[in-house]
Amino acid sequence: MPSALERTEPTAVERLTRNLAFGATLALILLCLAWELWLAPTGRGTLAVKVLPLLAAPIGLWRYRMYTYRWLALAIWLYVLEGLVRSTSEGGLGQWLALGEVVLSVVIFTACTAQIRRRLAAAKAA
Repeated sequence: MPSALERTEPTAVERLTRNLAFGATLALILLCLAWELWLAPTGRGTLAVKVLPLLAAPIGLWRYRMYTYRWLALAIWLYVLEGLVRSTSEGGLGQWLALGEVVLSVVIFTACTAQIRRRLAAAKAA
């Protein structure tokens, strides 16, 4: 078995966590845009700018950039907090959209953390 520094292909678990993080990030971007612009807009839809930090993530996730996994695992907690606050303060569709934001954010955090842990363990073993 080649060491972590010699291998060129990601493992199956790394591909799975990358695909989970990538897919959930795209879904969160779409959810936030749809929520703030069409489904249950707050004000004039200016809260849609909350998507801007997420727009940088998909490219780095797809390319297995460790830096992207690390900053996204930290920044995603802002989306968890916003979702928790809005799920308790809004009603109807907004409440369900907020819960969806929380679920997607937790999936992103879990996938990013798994990716980071596996790659750091492989580097330490090498």
